[in-house]
Amino acid sequence: MSTLTSAALPLQAIGPALGAHARARRRQHLGLAVTLLALAVLLPWLCNSYWLKTLTSALTLSVAVAGAALLYGQLGLVSLCQFALVGVGGWVALRLSLGFGLAFELCVLAAGVLASVAGMVAGLPALRLKGLYLALVTLMMAGGYQVLVSATGFPDGGPGWLGKAQGTGRLMMARPRWAEDDAAYLVCVLAWLGAVLALIEWHRCTRPGRAWALIRRGEAVATGAGVSVLGYQSWAFGLAGFCAGVAGALLAGGVGQLDGRAFGASESVMLFALTVVGGAWHWLGTVLAGLLLRAVPALLTEWGVNGFLAQVFFGAALLHALVTAPQGIAGQWLQGLQRLRTLVRGGRA
Repeated sequence: MSTLTSAALPLQAIGPALGAHARARRRQHLGLAVTLLALAVLLPWLCNSYWLKTLTSALTLSVAVAGAALLYGQLGLVSLCQFALVGVGGWVALRLSLGFGLAFELCVLAAGVLASVAGMVAGLPALRLKGLYLALVTLMMAGGYQVLVSATGFPDGGPGWLGKAQGTGRLMMARPRWAEDDAAYLVCVLAWLGAVLALIEWHRCTRPGRAWALIRRGEAVATGAGVSVLGYQSWAFGLAGFCAGVAGALLAGGVGQLDGRAFGASESVMLFALTVVGGAWHWLGTVLAGLLLRAVPALLTEWGVNGFLAQVFFGAALLHALVTAPQGIAGQWLQGLQRLRTLVRGGRA
């Protein structure tokens, strides 16, 4: 009897544990929706034109950060070509918009799909390489893309496959009709960010998320459980590439044109570093990473300080995250809120 009782206790604890996990998930989803809605209402009202464009760029890069966070948080993979995939998405969106006149939403989706294919190609080394070797290979891919796009340039409304205009015939990518002004376009970017984060969260809560968890525990464990390591790793790289492609299309729509010099390999390194600093295991970390990438340098510049000084701060923040705060800034904030909630409940009790 005692053996049966001791064996039944863990089973009795499963129900409450699953219920607590489901409640935490619902709070997380509600927090995401409330945060994005608050940003959509408050930012156009509080910010001037300069900060509207800066925050639009920051939240656009948060979409790309979500892909890098997925790879690192779910599989422990370090990909340093995410910003290059942003450039791929921007190139595709500009070519389809300027050359074929497709609707903005179709350009964004096509950019995401083609960047997803490029992401799967970039992820092929992950099937054989891990850790530092995978990071170096993806970094070399980012460097190769930098050379390619610097030589060919982005489409700017001209004829031919490259779409290069001669002289003064440069065109700007059209935004949606309802989002032509900067405030409305910021809301458009927030809507796409929410959709991408919801897509990633759906993957985490369903079969792909369970498969990625097994792969991270050990490929032998995953193979023994009947998980296709090849298929699900490629799936993760494809989803990360889709995020980057959507970010590239949104960036092209916000600026109207893109410059190949803005997609250097160093930007991919910085994006991954700030993904770790912001926190790769929660949606809040992706938003914080995007703000660190664009809003902090812009704030320093507005204060009369060289914006490149932010890289020194980012290096110190990365060291702090790796040594003492592996969950990033988002993890520290959430732990603080949990402690505060515990203290409040304890006081009420």
